[in-house]
Amino acid sequence: MQSEILARVIRGETIESIHRGHLIVVDGDGRTLVSLGNSETVTFFRSSAKAFQAFPCLTSGAAERFGFLDNEIALACGSHSGERIHTETVAKMLGKVGLDEPDLRCGAQIPFNEKLAERMIRAGEKPTQLHNNCSGKHAAMLALAKHLNADLQSYEDSENPVQQAILEAVSLFTDVPRDEIKIGIDGCAAPNFALPLRAMALSFARLVFPPQSFDTETRQACRRIVSAIISYPEMIGGTERLDTILMQATRGRIISKVGAEGVYAAGILPCESWKRGLGIAVKIEDGDDKRARAVVIIELLRALGVLDITNDEKLREYSPMPIKNRRGDTVGKVVANLDLKLHD
Repeated sequence: MQSEILARVIRGETIESIHRGHLIVVDGDGRTLVSLGNSETVTFFRSSAKAFQAFPCLTSGAAERFGFLDNEIALACGSHSGERIHTETVAKMLGKVGLDEPDLRCGAQIPFNEKLAERMIRAGEKPTQLHNNCSGKHAAMLALAKHLNADLQSYEDSENPVQQAILEAVSLFTDVPRDEIKIGIDGCAAPNFALPLRAMALSFARLVFPPQSFDTETRQACRRIVSAIISYPEMIGGTERLDTILMQATRGRIISKVGAEGVYAAGILPCESWKRGLGIAVKIEDGDDKRARAVVIIELLRALGVLDITNDEKLREYSPMPIKNRRGDTVGKVVANLDLKLHD
């Protein structure tokens, strides 16, 4: 099955461009509620996988041993903007483990926060690894390495016990056997996972509503991760970041996580409409992160009844997304193109 048109770019009254892709929504039992395109499309999980990459830090006892707080757990699951609240929290995490910024192996990155990045450039200040959007995840990996007595200098290597524990967690939540998960290297130098979109959606459904087949320790870790993400949405993204805005708007009803190359995953917590929760996965086929993804996600969440943007000025700027010329005039828009039919 081919991808479907998920968003249209309209200038004046003429469709100028389209963005194709795939999406799927599954319930807590793994049953499909909505599917557009091909839900068996295999792509990389990218940063949408971070909750599962942080998972072994909790189940191993490392998070408890080093006294990680919920805001630190949330940061380990996030792609932060490099703001002060983020860099200081990563530094505290490393300090609890007895390590420092040079021990990270994620690489330096200019902050996602544009105002901060501009100030740093003007001041001639170079970014450090603390500014890397994945530094919280890497701090948790280092904590796990220290706890397991694994090699700290190769914690990001696929064969390191840290990454093997993460691969096991990804396999558990996605129902994809370890040896069938193809590995690629992410932008932060850590391994990432090529999976069917359906498996990604299932993993988030299980995270927000863990099945009884999971042991007590695993279910408790699910609850703590979900609670941390909901309590500290600013740690998952940051100022003016989509994940943070969505979670603030839904007030504890969803956990939201973007990934690079047009990937998105979310979990809708159990509620009156969805008693066993929902898992969502989206892939914009051309890898667009700026236009199509936001409008598709917002319209999907609205259709599922978990998001109302009527009185939310920030979200109204995302869907429909205005296209402006260089004078600031609105000359077009990006709109979702979703023909959603809920499956019985």
